[in-house]
Amino acid sequence: MADSSSEDNAIQVMVVDDSAVIRGLITRMLELDPEITVVASVGNGQIAVNQLERQVGKIDVIILDIEMPVMDGLTALPLLIKADPNIKIIMASTLTKRNAEISLRAMSAGATEYVPKPTTSREMSGENDFRRELTDKVKTLGTAYRKAIGKSVGSRAANSPATKRVAAAKPQSAGAEGQTLQRWEIKRGDQITLRKASLNKPDILAVGSSTGGPQALFEFLKGLPTSINLPIVITQHMPATFTSILAEHITRMTPWPCREGQDGDLVEPGKVLLAPGGFHMTVQQKGVQRVISLNEDPPENFCRPAVDPMLRSVVNVYGPRILTVILTGMGNDGARGSQGVVDAGGTVIAQDEDTSVVWGMPGAVASAGICSAVLPLAELAGHAASLVKRGS
Repeated sequence: MADSSSEDNAIQVMVVDDSAVIRGLITRMLELDPEITVVASVGNGQIAVNQLERQVGKIDVIILDIEMPVMDGLTALPLLIKADPNIKIIMASTLTKRNAEISLRAMSAGATEYVPKPTTSREMSGENDFRRELTDKVKTLGTAYRKAIGKSVGSRAANSPATKRVAAAKPQSAGAEGQTLQRWEIKRGDQITLRKASLNKPDILAVGSSTGGPQALFEFLKGLPTSINLPIVITQHMPATFTSILAEHITRMTPWPCREGQDGDLVEPGKVLLAPGGFHMTVQQKGVQRVISLNEDPPENFCRPAVDPMLRSVVNVYGPRILTVILTGMGNDGARGSQGVVDAGGTVIAQDEDTSVVWGMPGAVASAGICSAVLPLAELAGHAASLVKRGS
């Protein structure tokens, strides 16, 4: 473990777990990447709070266990956020229904992400998807933290699509009707080009999200009037168990009833179907009915469920009558599928960077010039409703 006073530009991490074995394992995994340094490794939440209070601005990401003696992760969480409101916290726990429930509560209270702890010997070895997922999340969230506090970011991270920032400038008109309508200036000389929304009335709303997605989904669906009377299909990057709990939370916290999609489920107005963890969720035409079909095809964009296969299937069934919303998330899943939506004559809108936890997925579709709007989270539901109501 590196000394916290090191002057390198690596993402600085604190690992909090009562198991010395797990702390050592995670530390070794992370430090295989030269862009990450573990600067603290502690055994309970109280020590973590004390450590962060002494090192505000010097720790970028915290990996926080849920169950610990003295002070557990859920108790420590608000104290850590109080010590540093910008800190990025990844909850870590074994994958059980109880821990999934606690982790979603933690994310609602300010935690940024979740990772299931390694359990098998292969996962323990570090030569697996767990290490890739963990290091990717640490680097992406560490970069987001540094930008939030004005701390220097490594050149590779600073130039990634997930970290491009949209300037708070007014859109400018551009292009002929039917082509681009507006341009948004982006720092470092890049631009976002907005295209005209489709005049086709959507028959389905398809949503993709990842890091920061649960909170974004709650806010978006709370603001979305049920009077739009559309079916909604959602792919949120999450493991099994988590997605069933997320569906329950959506039902409780929004006016939209939601459950995990199952093979043969009818895609019907007024109902939200969420891709279950471990399966790609697609929509198929069966006679006059539109139904859910699940598969275990290989991951796409390192994810299963993934947004792209869902969008491809929706295009096959609904053609141009699609409204797609891309919310906060790492990577670029959903970009190819969104391009297909637009090519078919549908509409894509995305969350803006300032309100995204990570502007990877929405940034990818925005930068591709396929969005008709790139808006703050609080404005997305109202804009989506207006697009449905104005359609013909």
